[in-house]
Amino acid sequence: MEKIVLSYGDSLLRSSDVALLDAPHWLNDNVIGFTFEFLASSLSPSTTQKIAFLSPEVSQFIKCCGSEASEFLQPLDLANKDLVFLPVNDNAGSIAGGTHWSLLAYLRSVHGFRHYDSAPGTNAPHARSMARNLSSLLGGNPHYQEEEAPLQHNSYDCGMYVVCVAEAMCEQHCHGSSLNLQNITPQYVTQKRAEWKEIIQGLSCHAKVISTF
Repeated sequence: MEKIVLSYGDSLLRSSDVALLDAPHWLNDNVIGFTFEFLASSLSPSTTQKIAFLSPEVSQFIKCCGSEASEFLQPLDLANKDLVFLPVNDNAGSIAGGTHWSLLAYLRSVHGFRHYDSAPGTNAPHARSMARNLSSLLGGNPHYQEEEAPLQHNSYDCGMYVVCVAEAMCEQHCHGSSLNLQNITPQYVTQKRAEWKEIIQGLSCHAKVISTF
């Protein structure tokens, strides 16, 4: 059986998942799910109540189940969140797959969705579908807008751009600063791959130390 590297909250990472953080690999649901869970756990208790990071599985469920998803999402209290992050995948089915990631964010301050796609236009239909299916749950009729996003310069970094943009938006919200995505360059994304791998290795080592007591 493949080695489990880290169990963190609801995330379980195996050695093959962690290996995807080395270029030139495309991030899967497990890695993006972990990064979102880690970012959420890094927030202060008061901020945690106002920001939601939805997992790839939940986001895909929203896209595939239409308005019926609202009933199952009620416990998440999304209508009262200031910021909701949803990873968008171009997979048309209900199981893991697809070839491209992008980021959909709901901002209560403007009662609207913002879509950030590192390959502009690729995931727009999927993001619009997801936004439409969430509209009834969020109240009224949130508007949808395609935003200018940092552009990927290869075929495999889309997932990393999702993580980097979500992290930047989260920091901007927490510190009340203006959103600046210009520093999310190909070099920055490559650096972030290494940093996330270090985070996982650090958490894994810490967990092993704890388990010895």
